[in-house]
Amino acid sequence: MAPRNAVLGMEGAGFHYGAEPVFQNVSFLLDGARTALVGENGAGKSTLLKCLSGELELDAGQVVRSRSLRVGTLPQETPPDLADLTVREVLARSLGRIGAADEDWRIDVLLDEIGVSYEMAGQRFGELSGGWQRLMLIAGAARLEEPDILILDEPTNHLDLGNIATLERWLTEDFDIPLLIVSHDREFLNRVTDRTLFLRADGLHSFKAPFAAAREELLRRDAAAATQRRLEEKEVARLEAAAARYKVWAVKNPDLNKRKAAIETRIARIEEGATETYRARERRLELAEGDIEAKVAVRVMGLTVKTPDGRRLFDIDRLSVGVGDRIAILGANGAGKSTLLSALAAAFDPTREHYDGQATVRFNPAARLAWFDQTMSGLPLKSTLIDYVAAAPEATDKEAARLLAQAGFAFHRTREPIGVLSHGERSRLMFLRLKLERPNLYLLDEPTNHLDIEGQEALEAQLEEAEVSCLFVSHDRYFTRTAATRFLEIRKGRLVEVEGPDAFFDAQG
Repeated sequence: MAPRNAVLGMEGAGFHYGAEPVFQNVSFLLDGARTALVGENGAGKSTLLKCLSGELELDAGQVVRSRSLRVGTLPQETPPDLADLTVREVLARSLGRIGAADEDWRIDVLLDEIGVSYEMAGQRFGELSGGWQRLMLIAGAARLEEPDILILDEPTNHLDLGNIATLERWLTEDFDIPLLIVSHDREFLNRVTDRTLFLRADGLHSFKAPFAAAREELLRRDAAAATQRRLEEKEVARLEAAAARYKVWAVKNPDLNKRKAAIETRIARIEEGATETYRARERRLELAEGDIEAKVAVRVMGLTVKTPDGRRLFDIDRLSVGVGDRIAILGANGAGKSTLLSALAAAFDPTREHYDGQATVRFNPAARLAWFDQTMSGLPLKSTLIDYVAAAPEATDKEAARLLAQAGFAFHRTREPIGVLSHGERSRLMFLRLKLERPNLYLLDEPTNHLDIEGQEALEAQLEEAEVSCLFVSHDRYFTRTAATRFLEIRKGRLVEVEGPDAFFDAQG
């Protein structure tokens, strides 16, 4: 249990990259709650965490922390220098950080508590899945380093549903410690946190409630502020019209100048105390709408999905994807979900006759395929944003600049290389380019991995509104429930249709 005098927060904090403000006038104090820090991509969440830890220095304000405070942290990306160490050696680093390197017996206790075998403890850290790497780092930071406060940056990245359930249990039942969590996983936040901080351009907003309830209250505040601002503007317009009339009348009766001056004073007071309203940056995430004349977008029959080395994963006896179907592929980690999408993408060749009746995978002749893989391996990182977008069919530099602006990329950034973008910005850029190729059939592998919550909601809305077909894989339970109209589960070597995802989610937990 964290000591009562454990204090960590900020007072009047601000940080700039060059002349650009990242965040300004941010004040908060963490308490004993499990706190979510939420904000759109580029709002400065990771930068704020680095300032809290001392990795970066604030340009204004100060970090408030109690003397001898011990903070455990999980970075957004796993450090590459850990790959050649054993799991035990990685955990021993946590003991070393608090001067307890000779207490390696505590590693054995921890491994026993979390159900890690002796053999796994001796494995190279780089041989573990990305999910287990993150779980080991979280366990080391939370238990071995004995922190007063634990800070986790996107802890569910690379975790499958089973590992997410394990992490939720740790954070809500096993690790009795104050938390600060940055995450875009809405269901995870609702299950784990009980306090929410929203970091926006207009400052930081704090609510003693989980994410969903806190966001509803924030939106109510925004709506009330916008209504009040419209009333103030209407009153100012009425007073300005009155002042203009008195100005005309005062030509014949100078005494009326006093009334005109009094009205102008009232206008100045209203404008000085005008209600502040928040307007989010315009960052469109749109999918192209493409028509397919027939009712079936793609048909699969007698397909065996295999690993790259030829090992069988599962069979598809028969599958039809109708126009407008949005299909979620469910399955345990390693079952072959991403491999299926890769196989479908590899089978698409616009130069061939897709509906010849002979191929195992038969596409509608009017199909135009878009393939979004979770590694975003197709992005040319050295290319500039505008060159990448303008290379789309029938696109021009002028059109590319306009679309980039609509997607939230400032004009001065359009000549930057793609490699400097955050992963969330790269996702938006890929969807923008895909839209210009006018697809009507989407294969999406973990499309929400790096999208902020606003981006996820925009993608959900576009999938619902656009008349496109889609097969997708996602560990995001909220997105899966909201976006899909059909659910297919890889079960006992077969792909079978199920009524919904909840039974699968519960089994994984």
